[in-house]
Amino acid sequence: MEASFELTLQMVIAVVAGIGAQVVAEYLKVPSIVFLLLFGIVLGADGIGLLHPHSLGPGLEVIVALSTAVILFEGGFNLELRELGKVSGSLRNLVTLGTAITLVGAGMAAHWLSEFPWTIAFLYASLVVVTGPTVISPLLKLVKVERQVATLLEGEGVLIDPVGAILAVVILDTILNGETDPVRAISGLILRLGIGGGIGAIGGWLFGLMFKRGNFLSDELKNLVVLAGVWGLFTLAQLVRSESGLMATVVAGIVLRASSVPEERLLRRFKGQLTILGVSVLFILLSADLSLASILALGWGSLLTVLVLMFVIRPLNVGICTWNSDLNWRQKLFLCWIAPRGIVSASVASLFSIFLTERGINGGDSIKALVFLTIILTVVCQGLTAAWVASWLQITSTEATGAVIVGCNPLSVLIARLFKERGEPVVMIDTDPVAAQQAEAENIRVIVRSALDRGVLEEAELTSLGTFLAMTNNGEVNFVLAQRAAEEFSPPRVLAVFPRNPEANNATGNPKVQQAFVSDLPLKTWNEYLKDGRVKLGTTTLTEQEFSFQQAHLQALMRAEEIVPLFLEREDRFLIAPATTEDWQPSDRIIYILHDPRPNLLKRLSGDRNATRLNMEKLSKVEEVPIPPL
Repeated sequence: MEASFELTLQMVIAVVAGIGAQVVAEYLKVPSIVFLLLFGIVLGADGIGLLHPHSLGPGLEVIVALSTAVILFEGGFNLELRELGKVSGSLRNLVTLGTAITLVGAGMAAHWLSEFPWTIAFLYASLVVVTGPTVISPLLKLVKVERQVATLLEGEGVLIDPVGAILAVVILDTILNGETDPVRAISGLILRLGIGGGIGAIGGWLFGLMFKRGNFLSDELKNLVVLAGVWGLFTLAQLVRSESGLMATVVAGIVLRASSVPEERLLRRFKGQLTILGVSVLFILLSADLSLASILALGWGSLLTVLVLMFVIRPLNVGICTWNSDLNWRQKLFLCWIAPRGIVSASVASLFSIFLTERGINGGDSIKALVFLTIILTVVCQGLTAAWVASWLQITSTEATGAVIVGCNPLSVLIARLFKERGEPVVMIDTDPVAAQQAEAENIRVIVRSALDRGVLEEAELTSLGTFLAMTNNGEVNFVLAQRAAEEFSPPRVLAVFPRNPEANNATGNPKVQQAFVSDLPLKTWNEYLKDGRVKLGTTTLTEQEFSFQQAHLQALMRAEEIVPLFLEREDRFLIAPATTEDWQPSDRIIYILHDPRPNLLKRLSGDRNATRLNMEKLSKVEEVPIPPL
């Protein structure tokens, strides 16, 4: 077999296996790294022997370097600066003081428990100070925790990766060159961070300028220009000072995000897809090159080292770094539990193993084995139990209440009023000051600006509320607003009023966006009914015995456009009713509006078309329906 085809085959196997692992993980709703590690080990030398990463030679280092640059840029680009400001003190402590605590603690554990020499022990410790966005971000997409906790975990993962990688290089350089001067080591660390940060800041500013003024470029070409630019910044920083490239890519992503570029959503999607591909290929290749025998040869001392890292050092780290923060004990406990190691630890450990072996220094294989043991235990234990722990601690964002409603009209104001009467926070957004007066008359907070502006949604505090509802008079605008809210803020529930079949829409659009109330809601018609006082507000509770009949009866009234379900009240949760009724359950309380065609003669004669305040009641047209005999 030709050498070129052998390399092609290796890369194709890695890509197919990596994407296959992502598909399986997505289907089973578990962190993808679990299956990436499993598939890689099975395909590697200790498995069926189909994948041999060492055959790539120096190409493996190139793949690792370029993929890691894109991964960290995407992590920096996804950081929410507004949210970071709320946890800046804790985040600063975790990246600085926390790094020192983990370095010292893990080094002592590796020396005393794994019996590593001090130099090798601290080299291992420098490799595991990082957590990594490649594991944290997919995990937080599956486990919806409170935004403050998610932001702190994401920020720590992104910012500590380059710090840990540079720290590891400084320690490796000390081992290889026999340099023990701590002043020189610390100055080298600061110099690399400064050079990388400076180059990244300039590059990110230039990216933002290109997006705003390069109108002659298509969106697709702009994305590719950024990709080429990221690799260019990484290489330039590496040329100026070795191992400063990672910091440059992170800072470039942060600065570009702060520039508020108009095509941000398309760029984020493009970079997200590249990151998934890079993470998939890297984990498959690196885990395929792992020797299970080297892990088993570590003994019980190394297992104890990892357990001490998880159950002693991490809680100590979080406890000290968040001592004076606003986090409650539940949030701190979750932070203590979640610290999985990711691709930066794996890739740098693999490279260091090669460097140490080439220089004739013992311990390279042991470090790589212990790092992968750390990755496996933290990912499997913490990743698979994160959802259960978050639910037990009651910090999941799916329990978030309140709503942001775009569009001020009689029906949306009624919905906002019902939220407010439940004691849930609600914010309305509209560009029309006259329409906003309807909401202000109900003492509802209104922002008179465009919801297409990301800053407006941030001002409305969408990140802390449970529902986003777009119900302006333009269905197309509603759908676009809901898509952007789902992609950029990920609230637990995203709904919109739009004239499309929800099944067809989900096949082509964002599946997180649900159609609200009923299909093809005639919003203008119902607003007129409300203005004329030809609407009643009703409630009915679905029972176990009559559930099927009640559901069929309500569906018939909905098709006849006589009622519109507004809310489902389930287990003390107040949920906007989606257009599909398949999710209805016995014991659900349905709150709806009923069209009452009887004209209000006195109001019409007087010319007063203002709606009276609706009170909730059980309506005979819906409630008092005879059950047909069996």
